[in-house]
Parts: sequence; structure tokens; C-alpha cells
Amino acid sequence: MSRRVVCLRHGQTLWNVEKRFQGHTDIALDETGVAQAARAASLLAALRPTMLVSSDLRRAYDTAAALGRLTGLDVAVDKDLRERGGGEWEGLTRDEIRAGWPVEYEAWEAPGGEDVAHVADRVAEAIGRWASRLDDDGLLVVASHGAALRLGICRLLGLPQELWSALGSLGNCSWSVLEEGRRGWRLLEHNAGTLPEPISSDDSPAATADG
Repeated sequence: MSRRVVCLRHGQTLWNVEKRFQGHTDIALDETGVAQAARAASLLAALRPTMLVSSDLRRAYDTAAALGRLTGLDVAVDKDLRERGGGEWEGLTRDEIRAGWPVEYEAWEAPGGEDVAHVADRVAEAIGRWASRLDDDGLLVVASHGAALRLGICRLLGLPQELWSALGSLGNCSWSVLEEGRRGWRLLEHNAGTLPEPISSDDSPAATADG
């Protein structure tokens, strides 16, 4: 018995390219992101997933839908898989954030935004909830967001918060693989399928190419 979860980050958006904090803002995939989703789907379909679930934001849902079309699986939607809320930073570039909130930028704590521990808890709980529905040897693909997935993975692995930055962020349409063992979850792969471009995400500078 070996339940596995593939944590798949969505494809590229225009705001990724412009290094804008997306958060809960519902931004669509751009042309490159659509192509990335198709490429990732062609690779992940070979793993024969048995369940697909996505954030309710369309950049994640459309990424999952590309895999659904190849596998014939329906895509379930879970709002708890949303990206970290960015409060006053949503829509702003990293340079604008650094200039306007230098202290908060260093801590990566957006005014009115979501606390990292809360994001870690809600994403980890959602992944665990869906994984519990898998049959033995089932494979769940979770389509979500860079910061949300990294934080959720850290929580599932039981890492103390001071070590969370040791796990790097996910590139667009890259994925990590978790396996449930007798002693809990373990990380089999991280940031697999990375394309040769810098990572741009809502995640903290310490976890991305901006660090």
C-alpha cells in the first residue's frame, strides 16, 4: 500500500512574468502557461493518476484540466488549495513591494495578507483530506500554487517553521511527489520537470530565484 500525491504548480501567467504578487487574484494562464500545462499533462498522465483536485483559481484549475482531458478524470475543486493571500500587495511588483514596505518585504509579511502558518495548515489539511480518499496505491494530483504548495509540503513533512525556507519554491508546471509511509509523509521528488527559466512566484524571496 503506497498512497502518493503529486503537488503540481500552475502554468505561467502574465503576472508571473511581471513578478506581480497574485495571491487570491484570479489570473489566467498566458500562452506559455497553456503550453506548459499541456507538457506537464503529457508527462504526468504516464503516472496514471486516479484523482485530480485543484485550487478554485483558474490558473490552477486550467492546469489540472489539461491533465483531466488526457486521463479522463474529473477535476474536483477545493478553495483551501488557494495561494497565500497577499493583502495590500496583490497586483504589485516585487520592486514596488520592496520600495513601499522595506521591513515587511524582508519578513515577507504582507499587510492584510495571510500568515504563513495558516497557509501551511489549510493546504496540508486539504491535501491530507483528499489523499485519505485514495484507494490503496492510488495517485492524487493536486494543482495549486508556488507558496501554498511549498508551505503545505513543509507542514506535511513535519518540518519546524524555522527550516521552511530550506525547501525551494516550485517552477511553473513543476511538481513534487509525496508518499505516505508508516511514519507519515516523505518527499520523493521536489521541483521535478523544471523548465530552464528562473522561478517567479508569490513565495518568499528566500525560497525563489529572487532570494
